[in-house]
Amino acid sequence: MNHLKLISPLLLLTAMNYACNSGATDANSKDSTASEIRLVTLDPGHFHAALVQKSMYPGIDSVVHVYAPDGPELQEQLRFIDQYNTRADAPTHWHEEIYKGPDFLEKMVADKKGNVVVMAGNNQRKTEYIQQAVAAGMNVLADKPMAISSAGFEKLQQTFADAKEKKVLLYDIMTERSEITNILQGELSRINEVFGELQKGTEKDPGVVMESVHHFYKYVSGKALKRPSWFFDPEQQGDAIVDVGTHLVDLVQWECFPGVALDYKTDIQLKAARRWPTPVTLSQFSTITGLDSFPSFLQPYAKDTLLNVAANGEATYTLKGVHVKVAALWRYAAPEGGGDTHYALFRGTKSNLVIRQGKEEKYEPTLYVEPVAGNNTPAFETALQEALKQLEAKYPGVGTEKSAKGWKITIPAAYKNGHEAHFAQVMERYLQYLKDGKLPDWEVPNMLAKYYTTTKALEMSKSH
Repeated sequence: MNHLKLISPLLLLTAMNYACNSGATDANSKDSTASEIRLVTLDPGHFHAALVQKSMYPGIDSVVHVYAPDGPELQEQLRFIDQYNTRADAPTHWHEEIYKGPDFLEKMVADKKGNVVVMAGNNQRKTEYIQQAVAAGMNVLADKPMAISSAGFEKLQQTFADAKEKKVLLYDIMTERSEITNILQGELSRINEVFGELQKGTEKDPGVVMESVHHFYKYVSGKALKRPSWFFDPEQQGDAIVDVGTHLVDLVQWECFPGVALDYKTDIQLKAARRWPTPVTLSQFSTITGLDSFPSFLQPYAKDTLLNVAANGEATYTLKGVHVKVAALWRYAAPEGGGDTHYALFRGTKSNLVIRQGKEEKYEPTLYVEPVAGNNTPAFETALQEALKQLEAKYPGVGTEKSAKGWKITIPAAYKNGHEAHFAQVMERYLQYLKDGKLPDWEVPNMLAKYYTTTKALEMSKSH
């Protein structure tokens, strides 16, 4: 399977039917099949847990067992599920069986009522949750990040070894691999006539640059998102560099070295890292959380009516000799008509591949091909059009139009299904892996490489 391939809704449904109704061994029974997948949701405190259930999946039991402490986060999760179940267009039919109590983790392990545990919430204990679920012989589909510190990385490393021994699959939710401009950027970077070779760059002028801007105040599934107060605590949510930075580091690995098993001990060298806060007023905090004061655990970051959130981080490092810079940034709210944005630059010897998502792009991710100095020639344009013919065989309708510095890749609206829809595509990949009984050989070493990079960068940023 080409892991860069975008799956259309029809192919997605076909693949899911195949994955879910074919034989595979699960965590609980030697003779069970992938069509008997039973989900468990553990301590859902982030809306990503609900987005996993925005779609129904053939072969997955509609009964989902939820284990969580009682409180507003659980109620928010159930509100999302109810919203999906009662919508007019393609309603879901999930039935949530809920256990709420302080011993929810121990109860989940003892009950073992499912074979795939979905985790998205407070990251302070997530690595521990993963470890406990794997030790119990349960597969895990975890939202990022799976580790937010160097100590967590060490624990995660052991947990992957335990998962191999237990024959269960531990996988993180990398939705950005399903975004069409990321996919096409990776595809074009492997067409020598257009891109040439990836430039190694320097620490000051890296070969690869990725930057993501997210917003505290946002809408999810059509409604203003209510965030838990711990989301603003780096000890619980994690600093930006180990949170959203996970997606950026993953995309660099996935696009630049597809199918290559990386060794974090030899392939990655951290060069520099820094972190800085985003100020959030008490009024803004109240709008997002519904609370009228900062809780005690946020007092170290508060001064009067201002909260300095550990929301920005950047790191420079080399990956197999290529200089990379990643930056994860947070602001209070997006400009009118805007949303979260992504910027990505790949420097090639023949052209640069750039994703922009600013006002000029109407805040939609847009991929540009920009020839390097001296290469903006008729021959290059011919090579680009030939490359587009190759891509159109896999992605019908993809084309080009002239832009200020070269060409913009035009992409049919059908491919722009949005962040929320990407969770179903991640689930499809995971179902295929469950059917296969294994992840691709490169996935585990590259997850380790990814979390080594983010946690080491955080450690470095704190030492300066």
